Amino acid sequence: MSTVAAEGEDLVTPSSPAGRNTGRPRPLPHALLPAAGATLLAAAGALVAVGCFLGLYIRPTSDDWCAAWKTRDLGVLGITADFYTTQNGRVANAFLSGLLYSGGPAGTKLLPTLIAVSLTAALVLLGRRLLHTLGHAPPLLLLTACALALQALLYYAGTRSYQVLLWAPATISHTLPSVIGLWALLLALATVNHHRRAVRTAGLAGALLTGFALGTLSEPFALVSGLLAALTALLCLPRLRLAPTWRPFTWCLLWCTGLACGLAVLYTSPGARWRRAQQPEKPPMLSPAELRATYEDWLRMWDTVTGQRAYLAAAAAGLLLGLAAALRTRARPGPRTGSGPGTATGPGRAARAALLLLPLPVVVLGSFAVAAGLRSGYGPTGWTYARTWTSFLLPMELALCGYGVLLGVRAGPRLAARGPAGPAAATIAALCLTVASMASLVPALQQLTTTTVARSVAWDAQNARIRAETARGATDAGYRPLPIGNLAEPFFTSDHRRDWVAACVARWYDINRIHRR
Repeated sequence: MSTVAAEGEDLVTPSSPAGRNTGRPRPLPHALLPAAGATLLAAAGALVAVGCFLGLYIRPTSDDWCAAWKTRDLGVLGITADFYTTQNGRVANAFLSGLLYSGGPAGTKLLPTLIAVSLTAALVLLGRRLLHTLGHAPPLLLLTACALALQALLYYAGTRSYQVLLWAPATISHTLPSVIGLWALLLALATVNHHRRAVRTAGLAGALLTGFALGTLSEPFALVSGLLAALTALLCLPRLRLAPTWRPFTWCLLWCTGLACGLAVLYTSPGARWRRAQQPEKPPMLSPAELRATYEDWLRMWDTVTGQRAYLAAAAAGLLLGLAAALRTRARPGPRTGSGPGTATGPGRAARAALLLLPLPVVVLGSFAVAAGLRSGYGPTGWTYARTWTSFLLPMELALCGYGVLLGVRAGPRLAARGPAGPAAATIAALCLTVASMASLVPALQQLTTTTVARSVAWDAQNARIRAETARGATDAGYRPLPIGNLAEPFFTSDHRRDWVAACVARWYDINRIHRR
């Protein structure tokens, strides 16, 4: 008997030892599911590992220069105050930037790895809770593989891979908030119905404070997570019987309150007022012309996203995970009290359907809110700032993966009832689709690797030369722009007075100015 069968957790059992056909289908080969999990883990893990390894080759560019010299000269609290009074009002963003750059180059080099590790852990824990809720023991190997696959898509399937993972200002503003949001969700699940009142109170306070911090960290994420929390709060009204108490509703309400307070601090800050004053006059955001233009920007964003077939890997990985959970474990015995439609304690069919469809309005409306914010802040080309799309792309990937899990959990027993060939074929097909979809990311990752490493070599040589010149007393150094990731480098504009990157480079090297070399 296989190792899996020995655990007594199979939905299907082998034929009798005497060789008689008992009418029950034989199980899958015991090595198939672990082999599928190991294959996906190796493929997705390799892609994510390359991104973490490239962290060693990160060198300053664009906003890095300004954040680095401000942290060095002003300190963590100084750069925080500077962001509030003269930049954009993102105080939590500035505080985290100060902490990161205070460690010198090591901070930016380690950040991709820290994000990957923390996001993997959060996704694994979230997937574990989902499968336990569905009544299945989660296969840890496949859970980890799925978490890495979702990350590979998040980092490399978009049009701004360098900015999403390797450029610290963007990762702090648009990738890190999603990581914090997932951990906040896990904290809510662990505390909202805890038997100890002190733990529940701490969880509610954490929701308020975390929401406030995220409101001053990233406006796109605040919009998307606020929409998710608001819709969830409506579904958690005790009248709908999805939540037996007001506690989940209260948590969501405090989260939205924290976000709103953070955004209010950001919007009313002197830095944000100064930034808005630099922009030309625009039509009102809610005017018919602007709404139509925003809608067109939104369509362009989704045309880009839907044109990337690699996102199919999210659904395929979820299907593989659901099949594995259904084929390796049986549902927990006993009636599921309070879950049937029309029961006194269970939610109605409409409420459960609304919960199942919740990701759709979050992704659709959240992405439209992001498009509106980008157009308001950056004008007609704002929609191309794809680093901000992370705020709705991760929920989209989670939704695709979750729907795949539900499909796999439902289809697994039905396929198993017809014999081992069906589950085996479904498992192999899901694995092949996942790996093939992620394989399409390899060429772009190869180009990213080549560009990042080559720039680091050129940057190190130029940095050594400038350091040597300043050591000899030079006050004006030559600089050759080294662009990467569609980011600004010195001399991006012909007007030297508007060339803020060149000014920050000069401040970093403690010289008066730089000139094009």
